[in-house]
Amino acid sequence: MLKKISNQNIYCGDYDWHVCRHHFSFADYHNPENMKFGVLRALNDDIIQPSHGFGPHPHDNMEIISYCVQGQLSHRDDMGNEQTTERGDVQYLCAGSGIEHSEMNGNSSEDLRFIQLWIIPNQSELTPRYSFRKFPEELRQNSFLKIVSGTGDENSLLINQDAEIYVSEINKGKSISHSQPRNRQSYLLCIEGPIDIDGVRLEQHEAIEIFGEVEFTVRAVENGHLLMVEMPEATEK
Repeated sequence: MLKKISNQNIYCGDYDWHVCRHHFSFADYHNPENMKFGVLRALNDDIIQPSHGFGPHPHDNMEIISYCVQGQLSHRDDMGNEQTTERGDVQYLCAGSGIEHSEMNGNSSEDLRFIQLWIIPNQSELTPRYSFRKFPEELRQNSFLKIVSGTGDENSLLINQDAEIYVSEINKGKSISHSQPRNRQSYLLCIEGPIDIDGVRLEQHEAIEIFGEVEFTVRAVENGHLLMVEMPEATEK
């Protein structure tokens, strides 16, 4: 089963130097009917103006994944990690028992766009941990590339949850397919598009929920870019 999430149903907050599309309740957006999707607690599509960002702030008991789409995302945390990510790079933070970090646009002239996901961990009070990976562009070209998983297979970043995150950049007119096992569900975001999923068209920023055992095909109407989170099927949203 496929359920489209259209742009008019995605909250877009304009915070002066920062525009964010919250796919689930977050910050000043609160909707008790849209708190999460399975273990996916947050999906924020952020655009940050040059030389701005989020100063040091705390987190705990959450798996935080950031995927850079455009510009430079500069990360710093109280464990001593400093990293700048660019398009296609992925960083992971196990907030666990508590961390403090900052996320800034490291460029003085170009906007930063990144997708940040919060995934509920399978344990609480874990030891905080940071990791980063740069994946070659050709690995996600016209193919589903696994960048995060609960097993760390296929060179993916290891997280504390039974969930996988895939990305793909698809050339105009090309198609890719994916088989979702039974008792699984996915949330697929059109980062850049439009794209078509089994006849359902997604414009940039839109998403689709995919439930149960199904094989589906994604076709790029124009050059497309997607991110998908697959996880155990939940009994309630």
